[in-house]
Amino acid sequence: MITFSVATINLRLALDRWRERRDLLVAQLVDAAPDLISLQEIAMPIGQAGWLCSQINNRLTGTSKRPYALRQRRKAHLVKGYYEGVGVLSKFPILYSDGVSLGYGGRVALRVNVELPNCQPLDFVAVHLHHVAGERQARLEQVMKLTGWLNGRRPIPRQIVAGDFNDTPDSPAIAYMRQGFRSAFVEKYGRDPLATFPTVLQANAEWAACLDYIFLSPGAGTVRQARLFCHQSAAEDPTLYPSDHVGLLVEIQDGG
Repeated sequence: MITFSVATINLRLALDRWRERRDLLVAQLVDAAPDLISLQEIAMPIGQAGWLCSQINNRLTGTSKRPYALRQRRKAHLVKGYYEGVGVLSKFPILYSDGVSLGYGGRVALRVNVELPNCQPLDFVAVHLHHVAGERQARLEQVMKLTGWLNGRRPIPRQIVAGDFNDTPDSPAIAYMRQGFRSAFVEKYGRDPLATFPTVLQANAEWAACLDYIFLSPGAGTVRQARLFCHQSAAEDPTLYPSDHVGLLVEIQDGG
């Protein structure tokens, strides 16, 4: 029997006061120190995920080389003058990684296959779906392609999909995910969070909703704990948050 933790957080690129909030983000990631972290909206040109990985590693162990290893995958198009992508930070040994294109502006999913402490393989998948609020059919198509890829290429019993789905719990995309996966928060509390977006960092946001999820396959263990994280403002500035999203953190027990 083993226990491990997984998390997801949207970095919000280098926007919304990045230089002011980046140390706050690092501090809250260090405090939680999940075993696997899904990252979305990575600003690739500034090496955002690499900087984040090095900072966390140095604070945890005094070296930039451990405990986390980084894998990332860039979206397939240029947006507003910058490239962005998704990534995974892993404390576990990485056996391989690959990805799939999800369309709609070059969206991609990244799979990192890791070896758990009980020597079992686990697929941990970082995803960031299409962002236009009214285009729910697009996100449904994306999750259909994602799940088909996971089931059709190197399928294994233990799979966790974590990220920013840009859609609400009542949407067709999330309903489709529930056909083969369990929402960690639903398993623990009977419902998903009321909202994961926005934080006060986005003071001009006109609505709030749960957009972020951690989904587990039937064979991916049981949920022991589930909570929000990276959700605390700076002590000296109540408008400064690690991101415009709050993160999710889940503790999982695997019987091996």
